[in-house]
Amino acid sequence: MTQQLDELAKPLVGGKLYLIQAGTTATPQNCYQDTGLTLPWPNPVTLDAAGRVPQLFCADGNIKIRLTDKNGAQKLVQDNLLIVGPSGGGGGGGTVDPTTIFQTGAFMQFYGTGSLTGWVRCNGKTIGSASSGASERANADVQALFQYLWGADANLAVSGGRGASAAADWAANKLLTLPDCRGRVLASLDDMGNTAAGRLTATYFGATAINLGAAGGDEKHILTVNELAGHRHSVTMSDPGHTHQYQYYGTAARQDGTQAATVQSQLVTGTTGASFTGIVIHSIDNVANATDPVGLSLPHAVVQPTILATTFIKL
Repeated sequence: MTQQLDELAKPLVGGKLYLIQAGTTATPQNCYQDTGLTLPWPNPVTLDAAGRVPQLFCADGNIKIRLTDKNGAQKLVQDNLLIVGPSGGGGGGGTVDPTTIFQTGAFMQFYGTGSLTGWVRCNGKTIGSASSGASERANADVQALFQYLWGADANLAVSGGRGASAAADWAANKLLTLPDCRGRVLASLDDMGNTAAGRLTATYFGATAINLGAAGGDEKHILTVNELAGHRHSVTMSDPGHTHQYQYYGTAARQDGTQAATVQSQLVTGTTGASFTGIVIHSIDNVANATDPVGLSLPHAVVQPTILATTFIKL
């Protein structure tokens, strides 16, 4: 919003500010109306009725400018101007520290449900050029992310198959599928440049945990017999030698398929209603029937305490 003056100290009303790539004669360099660098200003930018320059946001680095009056007479030219601002530390000099800003491909969780300027949601939809028809974002500003993801994760699907390069697929207006973080918690690769720690293994995670983008785990689990703790169910009852009547019930199958409840017929023979005297040991086993259920095999929850937000990735 600074006011520009001519050599007579009059406001440079309707002046033109040309934004040029540093080190070139006249190659245009876009600057933007928003911090997400998605809404470019016309180039040149026209000063207002008071000769003021509108607010500009430019990518980090250097730039060249040329200022003229409304008739095109040059008033100022300057090359290799450092872009300064929040990512450059305010009005001081020096280069931009890339470790202090979000880089293309960075993850962020945001407490909201809509879109966010300069980012796209990791929802398994697609990105591509303005002509691609991508479902999450079809715009020129996703090119850097398109090319980064294309090279970082070969398992991310590209419509029509991968071509010779990321640049070629971008130029062909292909679609690239975003990482799918829906309903998933982020975890670190098991190796990350070191040997695998073995904290996530294919046996339990369900995928190879040293592959970028691998997804595994589940919110529920049904225990198998082998996962039960070792235990025994048995009850014995001694009858101290007086007369009983008994009824033969035949055999019943245990869960493992072997026969159970045959002990009476082996100890005493007879017919229904017959009586005998002696000590009988009755064995009770796990028999699956309507009056003696052993379980319903329903899943149980294995979800950690969780709060939900939206996961974004930087353009």
